[in-house]
Amino acid sequence: MDPARFLFVSADAALVTDLAWQTHREGHEVKYYIEAEADREIGDGFVPKTDDWRAEVEWADVIVFDDIWVGSDVGTGELAQELRADGHAVIGGTPNTDRLEADRGYAMDILEEHGVNTVEHHVFYDFDAAIQHVQKNPAAYVIKPLGEVQNVKRLLYVGSEDDGSDVVDVLRAYKQAWGHRMKGFQLQRKVEGVEVAVCGFFDGERFVDRVNFNFEHKKLFPGNIGPSTGEMGTSMFWSERNELFEETLGKLEGWLAGEGYVGSIDLNCIVNESGIFPLEFTPRFGYPTIALQEESFESPTGQFFAALARGNDPDLVTHRGFQVGVRVVLPPFPFDDRKTYDESSRNAAIVFDTPDRRGIHLEDTKRVDDQWRAAGESGMPLVVTGKGETMQAAREQCYGRVDDIVIPNCYYRDDIGERWIDGDGDRLQAWGYLGPQNYRGYRTSP
Repeated sequence: MDPARFLFVSADAALVTDLAWQTHREGHEVKYYIEAEADREIGDGFVPKTDDWRAEVEWADVIVFDDIWVGSDVGTGELAQELRADGHAVIGGTPNTDRLEADRGYAMDILEEHGVNTVEHHVFYDFDAAIQHVQKNPAAYVIKPLGEVQNVKRLLYVGSEDDGSDVVDVLRAYKQAWGHRMKGFQLQRKVEGVEVAVCGFFDGERFVDRVNFNFEHKKLFPGNIGPSTGEMGTSMFWSERNELFEETLGKLEGWLAGEGYVGSIDLNCIVNESGIFPLEFTPRFGYPTIALQEESFESPTGQFFAALARGNDPDLVTHRGFQVGVRVVLPPFPFDDRKTYDESSRNAAIVFDTPDRRGIHLEDTKRVDDQWRAAGESGMPLVVTGKGETMQAAREQCYGRVDDIVIPNCYYRDDIGERWIDGDGDRLQAWGYLGPQNYRGYRTSP
C-alpha cells in the first residue's frame, strides 16, 4: 500500500509508543499525541509528536486511540464514535464497548444475553453488603474493582480460602484504605483451570480470520507470586477459529458489528474440563500484548491497521509457532514512589551488547543523542520478545535477547511461557479446545 498518515492519540499514559514507532519505521507518516504531562517525553527521538491532536484530524488517514480512558472516568469510545460518524478511519471503541471494561457487571450481562457461560458474580457498591454475602455464601472469591480504580492493579485480589475468610478480611481493609475511591467492585466466584485470553481484531463488521490466544503473567515475581501488576509478560500463539473462539468472542460478533467497534478486543477466560468461563474484557490494545502481536505479524503492521480501520479485509499473515514477551521494569514498579524512581530509575541508560534490535519494543523510553533512556514515571522501559516453533524455542530467543540488555536496577520475570510447557497446553488439548486440525503450529513438547 502507499504510505498513510497515522495519528496516534494517547489520552492518558503513552501506551501505544511501540506501535507508532513500528508504523513510522515502515515508511508511514506518524504524529503522536500524549495527554499526560509527565509522560510527554515518552517516544521522544523515535516518533514525531504533536501538541494538539484535534488539529491533526483532517491531516490523518488513520486515527488510533490507545486506551479507553480520558481523565478518570470518561471513555475514548465516544470520541472514536464521533470521528467515525464524520467519515474518519479510526481504531477505537464506542461508549458501550468502553463500558465492557469499566463496568464488569454490564460486561457479564452482555455475555449472558448472547449465550456465553459466565462465572457466578455479584456487583457491590457497599463493602458491608459484600462481606455479608461472603459470610452467608462461603467460598473462594475474586475481588475486582470497577471503574477507574481498577487501573490500580494491586487491588485485584484472588481468594485462597474455601470459606472466603481471607476475602472478608481484605474487604474490611479496602473499606478503610480505599473506601473514598473504590466506589464499586465485583465479587466473582473463583474457578480453577487454565487461564487463557481469546483476542480478535474487529473491522467494524466482522472479526479478522486470525485469532490470538495469549497467556498473561500478572504477578510481579516468578512462580506467580507477589503483587499484581498490569502484566509482567505474555506467551501466545495464533489460530483459525476454534471452539474457544466460537464459544466466547464469536458469539458477540453481531453485537460488536452493531456497535461499529474497530480494533483489538480480548476476553480473558478460565477453561477447565467443565467449560469455558469468561472473566473480563479488554476492549482495546493489551499491553504488552500488542508489542508481542507486532512481533508475530509477518505482514506489514501499518498496512494491517490501515485496512482494519477502513473496514477492508486485512490480509494478516502471522507466525505459525509460539511467541513470548517479557516486560523489563525498574524500581519502584508496580508501585508509585517518586523518590525511589528519581534516585534509581529516572533517565536510566539502556545499553545493548549487540547492534541487533530485533525483538526490542518500546514502552516508557526516549532517545537522546542516540542513547536510549528510561522515560516517564512508571518504570516500564522495554518489552523484549522472541518466537519459535515451540514455546521453549520462543523462550530461549526472548531471554537470549534480554541477556544482551544492560539497565542498572532492572528486573523481570524469568518464567514466561513455562506454564504452557508444564502442562497448560496439554490440558487444553486433552479437554478438546485445541485440536491440531484447527491450530496453527501446535506442538505439545518443548
